[in-house]
Amino acid sequence: MTTTTPDETYEPERAGRLLIAERDALIPLLREAPDDAYAVRTCCPGWTVRHVLAHCGSALMRVVEGRFEEGVFSAESNDRDIAERADWTNARVVDELERGLTEAGPVLAAAKGTLDGVALGEWVHAGDVREAWGKPGAYAGATLADALPLLAQFSKGAFARATPGLAVHADVDGRDEPLALGVTDGRRPPARYIGDAPTLIRLCAGRPLTGTRYELAGASESELVLFG
Repeated sequence: MTTTTPDETYEPERAGRLLIAERDALIPLLREAPDDAYAVRTCCPGWTVRHVLAHCGSALMRVVEGRFEEGVFSAESNDRDIAERADWTNARVVDELERGLTEAGPVLAAAKGTLDGVALGEWVHAGDVREAWGKPGAYAGATLADALPLLAQFSKGAFARATPGLAVHADVDGRDEPLALGVTDGRRPPARYIGDAPTLIRLCAGRPLTGTRYELAGASESELVLFG
């Protein structure tokens, strides 16, 4: 299960707001694309654009319909969801994704942060599609105003599970205050990231870093990967 840990800055509507903004930006792009564009490979190993979109739509509809059986969101579960949509048209895949992006927000808000990581993952995957198609705005744009706080929120639980005590002070270009990732336990000094927001997203999402510039001290790149 992909979960987040709310804190004093938590906004219940943030995750849904991010999904609606992504819906309004991404769905028109998908509707205009020719069918062969859906066969383009993405940075997600083994997945084409169509696979990514099928995964995103199915994950959101699980949230909307409350279908969280054992092993949900595991690699095996994701592959089964994609396989179940193998005979769907691309248009039907996009229809399901649009519905999920539209309807998941209130469910996420009612879950009080425990499912907000789903919204963050969907937003990252939208960046994967843009990247695969050579479109601008991958992991960037106005939606970072909601994506970055969700990243900070998600990191508290993710780092605690993978690397207890890891905290990162991220000096992100254009932000007045550092973005605080993770939670320190006092035994390890906080690491420090200096660079732009899209590169930080790439680091934390395990996406390719070719052509980026940043500084990272006190932690390894692999320690910052929250999900792949």
